[in-house]
Amino acid sequence: MPQPVFFLTLPGVMVLDLTGPAETFQLAGGHFSLHYIGPEASVLGSTHMTISNIAPLPERLPANSLLVVPGVHDSRTCYDTPAATLARDWLRQQRADIEAQRITLVCVCSGSLLAAQAGLLDGVLCTTHHEVLPRLQAAAPAARVKENRVFIEDGGIWTSAGITAGIDLALHLINRLCGARQALAVAREMVVWFRRSGDDPQLSPWLRYRNHLHPAIHRAQDVMIAHPEHDWSLPALAERAHVSERHLTRLFRQHLGISVREYHEQLRLVIARQRQQQGEAAEKAALAAGFSSARQLRRARERWDDQLTR
Repeated sequence: MPQPVFFLTLPGVMVLDLTGPAETFQLAGGHFSLHYIGPEASVLGSTHMTISNIAPLPERLPANSLLVVPGVHDSRTCYDTPAATLARDWLRQQRADIEAQRITLVCVCSGSLLAAQAGLLDGVLCTTHHEVLPRLQAAAPAARVKENRVFIEDGGIWTSAGITAGIDLALHLINRLCGARQALAVAREMVVWFRRSGDDPQLSPWLRYRNHLHPAIHRAQDVMIAHPEHDWSLPALAERAHVSERHLTRLFRQHLGISVREYHEQLRLVIARQRQQQGEAAEKAALAAGFSSARQLRRARERWDDQLTR
């Protein structure tokens, strides 16, 4: 059954805050069902686009729902309206379900400010558009507001920076809920730069190095991602990518900044880490990921740890 996503749609809604995440979820192969709710049946968005057929605010959302609160083009005026007051009151009524993580709150841009005004971000690590940060801190002095973050999660509450950050967050949630391959497929379909969260290193090899448009590199990456445990040789990958070994090596360095072997090793490290998190011993996890031993796995981890701390 598709996971329901409810968009709280207010007058003055920032259209890309709404349609960006909505389109991202829509492209996820039927994993999500989209619903638009609000205090008014029709609203005028930031681009003077009329958005209609908005359903009334339900008393309670179904379990496992995502509740997305997009921002508005001017939070000073748009959140000082009867519609915004009704939306804040309704958000307060959802507090118990949000705190119990029965539903997941997802705020885009100044949507974080509306959630803060509803008392939902007290004590929560959160962020928003850089121009709204002072007002967010003023609205929720108890919130732990972070600057210079694309998005952040705390206790099942997600908040993001401005506008296109909503797409980044939606892709991240698809990765969490549907898997990296589904998120990668959506990102490639949308031709977007997938930003990774600093709190989630597992995204690094699967998606961090896919923010290019070169088909030969994508072909090689698709082969390695499908079977990262295989002992892929450079000639075999070059043949699958339909380029020479030398050219493939040059392309990886030029577009990714790492070698083919380093990219493959990062994929294997993720597999090994996931298996160990599931309770497997280091030796078994190493072999399943394609390493020759736990010792080789440990050396690979140390090598990448050294690079990250330089």
